[in-house]
Amino acid sequence: MPLVRRVNEAAFGRSQEAQVVDALREHGKVIASFVAELDGEVIGHVLFSPLTIASPDATFRAAALGPVSVSPAHQDKGIGAALVRHGLQACLNLEQRSVFLLGAPAYYARFGFLAARIYGINYEGSRSDAFQVVELSEGALDGVTGTASYEPEFDLAKPS
Repeated sequence: MPLVRRVNEAAFGRSQEAQVVDALREHGKVIASFVAELDGEVIGHVLFSPLTIASPDATFRAAALGPVSVSPAHQDKGIGAALVRHGLQACLNLEQRSVFLLGAPAYYARFGFLAARIYGINYEGSRSDAFQVVELSEGALDGVTGTASYEPEFDLAKPS
């Protein structure tokens, strides 16, 4: 979707996030995806994809939020927040019980996100509070611990 690609490239000032979105779509790894439009123009986008948490005893599947993007001319107007809220409700409707992300804790706390390490879940060995989770269903993470992995398509966004 060229319009979604454009908004991701503009929002991030680079093409890596747009490549991640394209690759996830191409490989059928999208749980949910939404756009915000204004006068027929796509000005925002959010995507949810699968995430895996592995422990020595079990594997748990969840949803990952990201990327979320808003074109620079429309940022700081609540569009990103509306996309996140809409997407979280859609994930709940799709029977996703929890959603993870890497992002700014101060921003995502408004949606109920907490540091995943509180639950004993880390991301690639990191204990950073930027790796966060929200339970969409109470008790969704009861007994779940381990290391989270994004889909391999996210490697496209890592610096080379």
